[in-house]
Amino acid sequence: MGQDQTKQQIEKGLHLYQCNQTEKALRVWTKVLEKSSDLVGRFRVLGCLVTAHSEMGRYKEMLKFAVVQIDTARELEDADFLLEGYLNLARSNEKLCEFHKTISYCKTCLGLPGTRAGTQLRGQVSLSMGNAFLGLSLFQKALESFEKALRYAHNNDDTMLECRVCCSLGSFYAQVKDYEKALFFPCKAAELVSDYGKGWSLKYRAMSQYHMAVAYRLLGHLGSAMECCEESMKIALQHGDRPLQALCLLCFADIHRSRGDLETAFPRYDSAMSIMTEIGNRLGQVHVLLGVAKCWMARKALDKALDTIERAQDLAEEVGNKLSQLKLHCLSEGVCRSKGLQRELRAHVVRFHECVEETELYCGLCGESIGEKNSRLQALPCSHIFHLRCLQNNGTRSCPNCRRSSMKPGFV
Repeated sequence: MGQDQTKQQIEKGLHLYQCNQTEKALRVWTKVLEKSSDLVGRFRVLGCLVTAHSEMGRYKEMLKFAVVQIDTARELEDADFLLEGYLNLARSNEKLCEFHKTISYCKTCLGLPGTRAGTQLRGQVSLSMGNAFLGLSLFQKALESFEKALRYAHNNDDTMLECRVCCSLGSFYAQVKDYEKALFFPCKAAELVSDYGKGWSLKYRAMSQYHMAVAYRLLGHLGSAMECCEESMKIALQHGDRPLQALCLLCFADIHRSRGDLETAFPRYDSAMSIMTEIGNRLGQVHVLLGVAKCWMARKALDKALDTIERAQDLAEEVGNKLSQLKLHCLSEGVCRSKGLQRELRAHVVRFHECVEETELYCGLCGESIGEKNSRLQALPCSHIFHLRCLQNNGTRSCPNCRRSSMKPGFV
């Protein structure tokens, strides 16, 4: 298969894919891969296969094609192809919750020679790196990467990238419990979809609606949360987007739990867990187990709660998510206190405070925890986060965290 025929078949596959005939598109692209001798065409079709498998939640297949694509890029000896190839390797590992590998591949991308075409991809590299840092609960580094991605988006008029970054920022602020910002950013993403997204995939609307649903639930606006989640789920089902279906099921379960309707919450958690396990989203599994543990605690089924917490803790440690570990130690404290397990209680208290230190989830001005309750936060240019009220009251112009870390011990 020559260059022109390869190009035609790639376009045919894209048309089928956009018409939701995904399996037919995959067959066309796989045939191109088997028959085409055109290296550039092979590289392009591998990129299509990476994207399609990502959206279907077939992350191991996604990684397999990303590995073949980077080998093809090396044969082409082109900086832009290498950058795109390493970015797809980073994304594949991000989806599989291999966050340290994601960061490593992103750093490789950023170390490649800069080209004009490559500049547009660097924003996506920063976004993937930010998502990986967030997966590891390294909040300052995550925010720094998201802000870089946002600058790339603005400098290149890349509204699609801006939309994706806004959704990630929504997730960021939901985790550190500034729920106003957790809602503001996905609402901004929804505005971008409305203003510029006429030719975009519906996944951008679905993504913004899901993040709005999460924020509305956290704010206690459960009707709005349900409405947004139903809209997101509808699109996810239409497009066979298994990862988003799993997230929506988890959100539905959390909404029902917030309403005290545990009978309805449990089967939603089970369905979410089934898909999360199928696609290999280990961090998603942790979030499901957290919700299930809270349900068992609400029912005073403390042994079942403890078993669920232990399963979640193993997974959270495996992926390196410190915030989930912190939350699980907090839940364990409650269970151990109720059961009178003093030795275990002390161990969980110690680990909880260690996790707070490791994640730097405390205000450097007042010393109180960040992420313990809903409060308005403000990031300084260095990406350290403080309570907004503390910055307003203190009137500081430089970061106290940075000042402390730069102070060297002297000799008396």
